[in-house]
Amino acid sequence: MSDLVLRRATDADHEPVGALTVAAYTEFTDGPEDGYLDRLRDAARRDREAELWVAERDGQVVGTVTIAPEGSPWREIARPGEGEFRMLAVSPAARRQGVGEALSQLVLDRSREGGCRAIVLSSLHEMHAAHRVYERLGFRRIPERDWSPKPGVDLIAFRMEL
Repeated sequence: MSDLVLRRATDADHEPVGALTVAAYTEFTDGPEDGYLDRLRDAARRDREAELWVAERDGQVVGTVTIAPEGSPWREIARPGEGEFRMLAVSPAARRQGVGEALSQLVLDRSREGGCRAIVLSSLHEMHAAHRVYERLGFRRIPERDWSPKPGVDLIAFRMEL
């Protein structure tokens, strides 16, 4: 298996990144009518309003993450001096191959470079595999920042000091 390449997304990546993000999150949505799927699919908007990164292997995008720097409308729970990331997604076919961990490490590195003192994220309770990656990297739960963007969607928060 060849090496994983992490890079900023290009316009040509928007459609495959949107499709990959939807595929990665489908099991956590309310089905094909869930309005959140449109937000997951809109990689072009994430690229314009935040930093959209991809993980590529053998010329195929196998993962993505959106880094939401200060001032980005994609930030949800970050406070000044904290980095935040969203929509970490790994192609179902590429799971358990270190893609999510590599993208998470990229976020940590970018946040340190940007002068952040910590990094935060929100996740669904059900995303147990992602939680294991975050905890392995040193993220800890911060229940005081758990929140709900809409009724029936309860997000749990994690934070890591940098």
